[in-house]
Parts: sequence; structure tokens; C-alpha cells
Amino acid sequence: PPQHRPTAWKILLGYLPANSSRRQHTLDRKRSEYKDAIAQHYDIDDNARTDAEQVTLRQVLVDVPRTAPTIPVFRNERVRRSLARLLYIWAMRHPASSYVQGINDLATPLYLVFLSQYFPNTDVLQDDTCVQNATDALLQKVEADTYWCLTKLLSGIQDHYTSDQPGVQRMVMRLEELIKRIDKDLALHFEQTGIQFIQFAFKWMNCLLLREFNLSSVMRLWDTYLSEGDGGFEDFHVYVCAAFLCQFSGQLKGMEFDELFQFMQNMPTEDWTDTEIEVLLSQAYVLSTLFGGSDAHLQSQTSA
Repeated sequence: PPQHRPTAWKILLGYLPANSSRRQHTLDRKRSEYKDAIAQHYDIDDNARTDAEQVTLRQVLVDVPRTAPTIPVFRNERVRRSLARLLYIWAMRHPASSYVQGINDLATPLYLVFLSQYFPNTDVLQDDTCVQNATDALLQKVEADTYWCLTKLLSGIQDHYTSDQPGVQRMVMRLEELIKRIDKDLALHFEQTGIQFIQFAFKWMNCLLLREFNLSSVMRLWDTYLSEGDGGFEDFHVYVCAAFLCQFSGQLKGMEFDELFQFMQNMPTEDWTDTEIEVLLSQAYVLSTLFGGSDAHLQSQTSA
């Protein structure tokens, strides 16, 4: 049930202990640590920042207003400042990765879920009166929890955001090999029309389908990803992308390059609900059962 999602996500991400008696102490400590990080990295004079830090800050400040613009909460100035702070601080504390576009998207489900904990009778996806009425102290708690949980999430997929993003490249390759195994005709059609997987799937891996689905659907996806453990956002996500692609296989095989390319950039999922997401997750689970652990889908056709 949605009311349990904030606590469940924090536990599954390793932010909160399973022992309920220790949770408030953990929250107080981590929120205090985050406040110290703001003072150290964000609330400083711009002249104290290096050129690289100023470039990162400018990029964050450019990206934040573009983040989930259809969701009223993310058009609120206080929320935008929160996102900018936590993204910049994450970049400063993870110099091997630093900030790249796409990380801003990953913060949005976390922020909304943790905000919803304080407004159980409000649909935070549609109604921004909650943040208009929220105290600064409450939003600071949501910001800190989002920062720490984003940090936990990204620690499992960190090479997705290092130079050249090898983790994302690896996932795209795995998707292509998997489609060659389960839908040879579709893979052949892509090859014949000149469509390369990297052209559409890079975004699917980089943003974890956040730009393909509404945030309500993403939250349902993440329930499963988090329940899958360490591999949810990498291994299981590839199976979800394969199942997603195969759902449109019949249509895709009837399209030529221009129509195909346009379709892949704007998948018709705006009306999807939890029902469609749960079917997708079921199909992905079947694929993971068939191919998971064997590495069979990683082998190229030429080496088979």
C-alpha cells in the first residue's frame, strides 16, 4: 500500500535499519550530516568554488527547471532549490562520477514518495498545495532523505555515470543481445532499417525509463526494483526494457526508419496504469527466469 512505501523504500535502500527502535536516531543523525554538507559545499561564496565546481553548479541549475515539469510539485521554487542543493552536493561528494544529466530524473520518485509520507490524504503527483503549505523544516527532512537514498541507489550503478558511462553502454549491449535471442525478427528489422539500439535504449538505461512512463508507473516499477535487491536497477531493468520493447514488436516491424525512430523516441505509454506495469513486470520476471544467471543472452550470435 502507498502509505508504507516511504518507509519500505528507505529500508530497502539501506538508509533505515530494519529495527524500528533505531530508525529515528538514524534519521536525526543523517539529516544532521546532510545539513553539515550544505554548509560545506553549497552555502559558500561562488569565488570559493573551482572552475569545475562552478560548471557543475550551472549545469544543475539549468537542469532542475526541466525536471518533471508536468508535475506541479516540481514547479515550486522551494522544491527546485532543494533538488539543486542535493544534486550539487551529491556531485561534490562523488567526484569520480560527478553530475550528469539523468541523475536529476532519478531524484524525482524519491522526493515525491518521501513527501507523501507527510501528506497521506494528498495526491502529491497532481496537487502542489502540500508544498505550498509545508514548513521549511519539513521540506528539509524530505530533501535530506532524498539525498541519502539517491546516494544509496547510485552507489549500486555508479559506473553508469562515470566517464563515457560504461554501465549504461553495458546495459544497452545486454538488451540488444537479449532481443536477438527472444525476438530475432525484430532485431533483424532494426538492423535492416538502420536503427541502432544505442539510439533509443541509452536514454532508457540512463534515466531508468523515467521519460517513458508517468511517475506513478515509475513508483510501481521501483517497488519491484528495490525488492529485487542489488541488481534491480541494472540486471532486472534490462529484462523490463526487453519486455517493454517486445510489447510493441508487431507495430515496430511494420515501420520504416523515420516512423520507427520517431516512435521509439515517444513511446505511447501516457495512459499506462499499474495494470500495464504489472503485466510488464510479469513478462520481465519470466525473461529473467529463462535467461538470468546463465549469461546466455550475453553471447553474440557469432560466438554461439
